[in-house]
Amino acid sequence: MNIAKIVREAREQTRLTALDFATGIFDDFVELHGDRSFRDDGAVVGGIGWLGDQAVTVVGIQKGKSLQDNLNRNFGQPHPEGYRKALRLMKQAEKFGRPVVTFINTAGAYPGVGAEERGQGEAIARNLFEMSDLKVPIIAIIIGEGGSGGALALAVADRVWMLENSIYAVLSPEGFASILWKDGTRAMEAAELMKITSYELLDMQVVDKVISEVGLSSKELIKQVKEQLQAEVDALGKLPLDQLIEERFQRFRKY
Repeated sequence: MNIAKIVREAREQTRLTALDFATGIFDDFVELHGDRSFRDDGAVVGGIGWLGDQAVTVVGIQKGKSLQDNLNRNFGQPHPEGYRKALRLMKQAEKFGRPVVTFINTAGAYPGVGAEERGQGEAIARNLFEMSDLKVPIIAIIIGEGGSGGALALAVADRVWMLENSIYAVLSPEGFASILWKDGTRAMEAAELMKITSYELLDMQVVDKVISEVGLSSKELIKQVKEQLQAEVDALGKLPLDQLIEERFQRFRKY
């Protein structure tokens, strides 16, 4: 396994984004904006679309595909208002009985002074708390980077999937190397120790499924994700609510 290659691919600017999946998978997708408190955060996108005959709430962390787009999206690093927007949409989904699908691609939550002043830690913690008991099915998919609590804030789900060339970790390899060895240049050595790749995490039962990317065009990958989502949403929708929430609780308790 070439860990450096996987990390590069997970961070590649040309990877499909949350909006690519949202508009490619869900019919009549309508994006919604704002946290009803401070502002709209471009790093978090969300809305409502149709998966077959099922209305679904979609939430994702959005990276840009150009420098200006990344500046508008804050390089996929959400502010607290982004997490509050996500929670607003998930609670709306609960009210109307819509399943929730999240697409995650972030190096982590934005660590700036303003974000901390507006309650970054509380916003993330609130999402973890509310998602653990949300009374609708939740499926989370890591589509690029899944970094730290910034990713986990959208990943307390009944099913957690990863694209094959994505990564998921408590912090970046560079951060790990800086803490452990005071040397960020040893990031790939750190990545080997951290077990951050999709198949390693599948083996450890941190994630439930790895979606293959080998040899697939963007269109084919979106089609494959859509087919698997349709089957999983149907299966989760048949579970009694008490069982759904208990299994979600036990899934995270085992860590």
